[in-house]
Amino acid sequence: MSTHNLQENDALSDFDPRDITLDGVSKKVYVAGSGPAVIVMTEMPGISPQVARFARWVRDAGFTVYMPSLFGTDGAVPDAKEGMAVLQRACISGEFRALQRNQTSPVTQWLRTLARLAHQQCGGPGVGAIGMCFTGNFALTMMLESSVLAPVLSQPSLPFNDPAGLEIAPEDLAAVRQRLDRDNLTVMAYRFAGDKFCKAERFAAYQAALGDRFVARVLPDSAAQREGLSPFFEHVVASPHSVVTAHLIDEAGQPTIAARDEILAFFARRLFV
Repeated sequence: MSTHNLQENDALSDFDPRDITLDGVSKKVYVAGSGPAVIVMTEMPGISPQVARFARWVRDAGFTVYMPSLFGTDGAVPDAKEGMAVLQRACISGEFRALQRNQTSPVTQWLRTLARLAHQQCGGPGVGAIGMCFTGNFALTMMLESSVLAPVLSQPSLPFNDPAGLEIAPEDLAAVRQRLDRDNLTVMAYRFAGDKFCKAERFAAYQAALGDRFVARVLPDSAAQREGLSPFFEHVVASPHSVVTAHLIDEAGQPTIAARDEILAFFARRLFV
């Protein structure tokens, strides 16, 4: 696997950037690898070097990664001022429902269509999906697309103004629960105990809605990387938050590495024939 300096902008040169138009909307999607498809959805404020590192881990585990550009500057080290500007624009964008509980973000329709396309292109039994932070719940909503078999919610943070709120319409949530039961599927979810954006109340709400189909992992704050953080994560996020990206400690035996490996194993169990 190629190595990249996480303190410098990542050119994403080992990905194939594709302009993909679906449902009349065009977005750039970075594609790499071979095997069954996994949709990797970036956290705020964009596809950082750490998000790209995670996507490479997925690729190197035997999957085709589809990483859509949803906001921010692709490959950039997250800056505090620019990151806040990206966050503020996303909060008022018509594509997202950042401050409204019990509503589904419209962008998830495009992502569901992307999953369908990725399944057609890559084959296999289905598609995996992981959302992080701002996109954290999107992988759950994507279960409305039948090809999505392996959803992962990493620190799902919406809606920002309601710790116990869920960013999904009640009828969509009910349909997802029915599908999970019908197809005997589960949802994996991760957060740090002290995360101020994804609190215990949110996981409790998911548990109440999905029962034992929702498999939660809560990591201790001591497991979070605290050194070498970008300005956005040091000054804006300012709490343990990003389980498999910015706050991951890339050392054997670390709880965040165990979380990463569990996610990769989850994808393999669902997507390899």
